[in-house]
Amino acid sequence: MNTDCHGTGGACAATAGAARIALVGSPNSGKSSVFNGLTGLRVKTGNYPGVTVSRSVGTCRTGGGALVIEDLPGTYSLDPISPDERILVDVVDGGPAGTARPDALLVVVDATTLRRSLALVAQVLARGLPTCVVVTFTDELALRQGRLDLDAFGEALGVPVASVVAHRGHGLAALRERLAGWRQWAPPALVPPTEPAERDAWAESVLAFAGYRAPERHRITRRVDAVLLHPVWGTLVFFAVMLLFFQTVFTVAAPLQDGVETLFERLTGAVASHVGSRWLASLLGDALVGGVGGVLVFVPQILLLFLLLSLLEGVGYLARAAFLMDRVMARAGLEGRAFVALLSSFACAIPGIMATRTLPSARDRLATMMAAPLMTCSARLPVYVLLIGLLVDPDERFGPFGAQGVVMFGLYLLGAVSAMAAAWVFKKLGDRRGAPVPFSMEMPPYRLPAPRAVLTAMWSAARAFLRKCTTVIVATTLLLWLLLNLPLHSVAEMRADGVDTGSPAAVSAYTVDHSHAAGLGRAVGPLFEPLGFDWRVSVGVLSAQSARETFVATLGQVTAAENPEDRAEALRAMTYSEGPRAGQRVFTPPVVAALLVYFAYALQCMATVAVIRRETGTWRWPAIAFGYLTGLAWLLAYAAKWLTAALGG
Repeated sequence: MNTDCHGTGGACAATAGAARIALVGSPNSGKSSVFNGLTGLRVKTGNYPGVTVSRSVGTCRTGGGALVIEDLPGTYSLDPISPDERILVDVVDGGPAGTARPDALLVVVDATTLRRSLALVAQVLARGLPTCVVVTFTDELALRQGRLDLDAFGEALGVPVASVVAHRGHGLAALRERLAGWRQWAPPALVPPTEPAERDAWAESVLAFAGYRAPERHRITRRVDAVLLHPVWGTLVFFAVMLLFFQTVFTVAAPLQDGVETLFERLTGAVASHVGSRWLASLLGDALVGGVGGVLVFVPQILLLFLLLSLLEGVGYLARAAFLMDRVMARAGLEGRAFVALLSSFACAIPGIMATRTLPSARDRLATMMAAPLMTCSARLPVYVLLIGLLVDPDERFGPFGAQGVVMFGLYLLGAVSAMAAAWVFKKLGDRRGAPVPFSMEMPPYRLPAPRAVLTAMWSAARAFLRKCTTVIVATTLLLWLLLNLPLHSVAEMRADGVDTGSPAAVSAYTVDHSHAAGLGRAVGPLFEPLGFDWRVSVGVLSAQSARETFVATLGQVTAAENPEDRAEALRAMTYSEGPRAGQRVFTPPVVAALLVYFAYALQCMATVAVIRRETGTWRWPAIAFGYLTGLAWLLAYAAKWLTAALGG
């Protein structure tokens, strides 16, 4: 039977009336890989009605027609202890989540940890829905001297069983054929028991009948874990890995970034040469190419960041890091699940905040939400790269490491430590009573990451970054361009002020210095003046409230107006235009240090504020988060400026 599976952005609408198959499985079981294989990676993401736990839905076309495939949150059990597990059970049972029961279920189990997975299988089979069990990682089971008779396994369970090695595409065609005949999936003749002791006995009998032999643990894995999970050596390795991580982000991406920057500089020159209208040339050259292009030059760093994160996750190291950090989280009154949520915030605070749904305790969820914005997200990366380039010479080194990479590592470490401290404070302020909930995390075996999964993660990150550049940042940049170029000034007015109207650079500098943006920057000057920010930097900081990257776009517009041929040099040479420091350089080490610390702490993402509001159901906590983080950013930025100046910076 020839079948074809593909995803669709409108899965639900395009397949109205189609049967709905839900995927159930534990974390690291390969469930998402099966889902991606069936839906072609293109899925629709939304929320369950009335709740904020995300759902992923895709379409699979088989010889029997189109099917809607839904990927449910990973779980080890159908006894819920967290919001996302509660929603999973409600969906399977057709409960108050507002979604009808699925027509059938696919239960994904890892062949290498089959004994543990059978408890979940028993609970699913007890629901009485048509069910097929999908066994993954059978190739790894055989490689590690394990054994499983799939036919006997299906006979013992009383339901269809399929073997899939999703990351290689093996078994997906056969699984699609089984999906086409889901109506023929008969329930088991004997429903598994529900009592834990009886269920364990049932699982042992199933394994015995299927001739299951657990895989041997790799001797290499044992030896590596003896180091990586050691409280001392493992922690040292963790910091070494992170240091190399950020060193690589700086050194490897630098040539690519230079190439992209050269491309946009040539585009700026081409606009100036071929566009006759001064206003249109300014709009295209200063706003779009100079502003948005100034952000796009950091795409290589974004891609490299997510390449390395995907490799660390795919090889199994991040799970070890979570195990190590569980001890640290315990000192903050939190548990390892909170570290997983905070780790998600390295990409963006929004998925990190949404990941708090896995936490059973409402107080833990709140403390983690308040801490998540302090984790260094990818939106800070362009700002950090720009400012570190102004602060640290690219040739300066700390031993074998480049100084720029070391400073970047320090900023990420600062964010992580600050997040832990914030979580501890909010947990202290809350009610710490209540029984702790056990935290279990599987240590996946070391595996080579699937290239497709790594490339998909990189593309998803780049696509999200490009989407922000072409929406939020473009809109903000155009607004800033208007503010920087209005009101209009006549030639006579400029000549009266001593401006050489024959010099485009002089006209641009005068226009910017007498614009609405300059007025706004000077109006907030008393607030930021103690930090050493001039009005142009202040406008950049204000624009960053829409998206942090807009700070780079704002400075890109200003420098493109002042020196379109070499914006980087214009930034280094920028001087105060007025006041007691007129003529002095703006970006001195104390001011750059203050900016770095300010961006490390300030909550400058309105989407994050909106998500906190959605997750907590009130504006109280977003207001508290915005207030405490903004105040903390100002105070610590002032301290950083003072300390850097005292040290001779």
